[in-house]
Amino acid sequence: MSRFFIALLPPQDIQEYANDIKQYFADKYASDSAQKSPPHITLQPPFEWADTSISSLETSLQAFAIQQQSVPITFNGFAAFPPRVIYINVIKSQALLSLQTDLITYLETNLGIMDQIEKTRPFVPHLTVAFRDLTKQNFRIAWPEFVNRQFDCKYTATHLTLLIHDGNCWKIKSEFAFS
Repeated sequence: MSRFFIALLPPQDIQEYANDIKQYFADKYASDSAQKSPPHITLQPPFEWADTSISSLETSLQAFAIQQQSVPITFNGFAAFPPRVIYINVIKSQALLSLQTDLITYLETNLGIMDQIEKTRPFVPHLTVAFRDLTKQNFRIAWPEFVNRQFDCKYTATHLTLLIHDGNCWKIKSEFAFS
């Protein structure tokens, strides 16, 4: 069994900006867990899947993706899940909410992939820059620095990305283009 998750990855320039902030948190606040994955917007949280069936997972995701339209993504400043997580805020557009809902429904219906905990939470699209290894004390110091920080940027998501955990960090396994 391997661990996977499904996300939208922004273009390289936005990834570099986010990685610079992740590095800042690692250097200044000893919070480096966010560096264990490329900058992303999670659509389906981590799940286990049999290594022998990866091709069926990929085939199914391809079939889903080809039915989807590109999705405009807007980043707007920073936000937090106190008392530990700081992230780049993603505006909840109807297109993004629909993509996430449709994907979750598709995965449950067609592949039996379901996260009971996530089903009870509202979808909050975000791009994490400081993860749960940020101490509460460091969160209290760092958050005032980011609460009013500006980052306004847009891009169009043109594909889904399947990421796999290699035992140490998350790596891109495959990408699936939208129609």
